[in-house]
Amino acid sequence: MDAAILAAKLSQIGQSQVLRFLDSQNASAKEKLLDQLAALDLDDLSQLAENYVRNAPPVKLPEKIEPISPLPHKADAARVGFYDEAMKRGRQLLAEGKIAAFLVAGGQGSRLGYEGPKGEFPVTPIKNKPLFQVFAEHLLAHGRKSGRAIPWYIMTSDANDAATRAFFAKHRFFGLEESNVHFFQQGMMPAFAMDGKLLLAEKNSLALSPDGHGGSLRALAKGGALADMRRRGVEHLSYFQVDNPLVQIIDPLFLGLHDLTSSEMSSKTIPKAEPLERVGNFVIGDGVLQVIEYSDLPESLALQTGPDGKPRFNSASIGIHVLSVDFIERLNEGGRLKLPWHRALKKVPYIDEQGRPIKPDKPNAVKLEQFVFDAIPLARNAMAYVTERGEEFSPVKNAEGVDSPLTCRRDQIRRSARWLAQAGVKIPQRNSEPDATIEISPLFAVNADELSGKKLPCSAINAGQTIYLE
Repeated sequence: MDAAILAAKLSQIGQSQVLRFLDSQNASAKEKLLDQLAALDLDDLSQLAENYVRNAPPVKLPEKIEPISPLPHKADAARVGFYDEAMKRGRQLLAEGKIAAFLVAGGQGSRLGYEGPKGEFPVTPIKNKPLFQVFAEHLLAHGRKSGRAIPWYIMTSDANDAATRAFFAKHRFFGLEESNVHFFQQGMMPAFAMDGKLLLAEKNSLALSPDGHGGSLRALAKGGALADMRRRGVEHLSYFQVDNPLVQIIDPLFLGLHDLTSSEMSSKTIPKAEPLERVGNFVIGDGVLQVIEYSDLPESLALQTGPDGKPRFNSASIGIHVLSVDFIERLNEGGRLKLPWHRALKKVPYIDEQGRPIKPDKPNAVKLEQFVFDAIPLARNAMAYVTERGEEFSPVKNAEGVDSPLTCRRDQIRRSARWLAQAGVKIPQRNSEPDATIEISPLFAVNADELSGKKLPCSAINAGQTIYLE
């Protein structure tokens, strides 16, 4: 967009202050700021500033909130035939090339003490494979089984795009065909001062931050991924986030259930670890499947129990979904993603009117994000399916304590030991934990059933043994 047109537009919406240092900058510095501004939907900024910054919208909860009845992890007697059909349908979709994987990987590993993209973080208990490699091996394994490569769409961020691409190139895409891996960047949103004015981080840069995992659905359109899917004939997208190495990226049963129920967006859920666990809650709100954040669900509901003494609201949102490509396109019709914005007060460093850097000691700005789970109520026949925490959810979020590398490696070992025990291998125990370090490459087996059909190197593992299967 031409600088004069941008200036006129900014003046019209009361945001001319972001250009106050423009004339003092060299050509490349000017171009950086102008490119940032051109990437924004300036027509929306005034409305966002009014509705979310100068005024904090109240949290609107449904009038009637009820627990959900998700599809069970394993078929009950009434659904055995349906689940068998779903498994066949999922495998058929894979064989026909109608499934792709979508990884949200815009984060950095700084909270884990790692300087670089979080996907580079070494996470497995023996080989220290990075998260990216774990996911790549899953896709390789399923591609080989279905006889068709599975396209992989990876959303990076401005902070880690170049590093992520270089990491994949260095490791030769972990055995995947480069043509089947599509990178694109997440969108950015400017930070607002409390009066609704945009903040500058530098004289030639807005104070920007990612637009939330919901923005990934807009980035799919803007980054060319949706067009690439249409060219390939992809109909459904398996969505997952970068911090969870246990995720079954490709789950034929889940894919088949999604397709056979004509769901536009399907989600996996697990029982909560405890009633007040800090996770989103699947609920039926005014008759519609949706997620209410843990901070917004009334504690009286979170603690409510049923006749069996178990929590009534016990379905956690874990960021694993399947979305239909048609649905994602519909959400982007008209060039604007049809998801609400969420407001967060943050401490945002900025420069003042004299160009002096200011580092605030208390929240001074509003950041706006969109959440992917807000698409669920907009989907036709949205479906939830129960998976098992120990099988599919152990994220790496913190350097220590809960959801740390230590707990994640522990959970990987537990799962591997459980798979081997199911296959008839004797596993040593110590203090109710496997007394061995075990790692199973997805290239050897992607689940317990597949492992049971393999020729295994031993019938028992010795205490303290280290065993890697590939």
